[in-house]
Amino acid sequence: MRVIIVGAGSVGMSIAQELLINEHEVLFIDRATTDERMSRLPRADWLVGDACEIATLQEAELQTGDVVVAATGDDKANLVVSLLAKTEFGIPRTVARVNNPKNEWMFDESWGVDVAVSTPRLMTALVEEAVSVGDLVRIFDFQQGSASMAGITLPPDNPNVGRRVGDIDFPEDTLLVGIIRDARPIGPSADDALEAQDELLFLTTTESEPRLEAMMRPGLPARHHSSE
Repeated sequence: MRVIIVGAGSVGMSIAQELLINEHEVLFIDRATTDERMSRLPRADWLVGDACEIATLQEAELQTGDVVVAATGDDKANLVVSLLAKTEFGIPRTVARVNNPKNEWMFDESWGVDVAVSTPRLMTALVEEAVSVGDLVRIFDFQQGSASMAGITLPPDNPNVGRRVGDIDFPEDTLLVGIIRDARPIGPSADDALEAQDELLFLTTTESEPRLEAMMRPGLPARHHSSE
């Protein structure tokens, strides 16, 4: 997979490092990179230029990419890059970093963004998850189709502990896609039984999330999940 990352700051560098470990092809576009930074990831390709300019993206042969990651610290730049990647170069998938939560509402398909990753929201979700075992926590939103990823850590008294995955009737448009148990990921099968302290990861929709929460937190009032 060829991934173009715009912005070689700490976020972009961390993403690239993981992608390179997994044998993907990475091209950085950054207008102010340094030789020292480039030397830290010699397996990546580098292009010095402004990714908000069509000429730079043409030089990068963006149309040959599979994913564009707009990871700069400037929300305006991330939106422009995502829009150009989609409308001018037909990139199949765009991922954009949201720096200011107040701008999150703009990061949708109208600006060419497939997945918006809000660092403040993600950190908040992780904090909530750490201190609120038993609460359903929205981790992030996919902009297409109103889909989202949510997680819950099962407390010992949750009525779903001990039940087989295949015996649980999850709400419509909701999939249990992963179980994290003892810090190891499990791809759930119908025969897997849920255990206390399992972290369950769901793909769901904003419409189905209240029903999922009611099922996973029976007897407790539903909480408001703001998308702002």
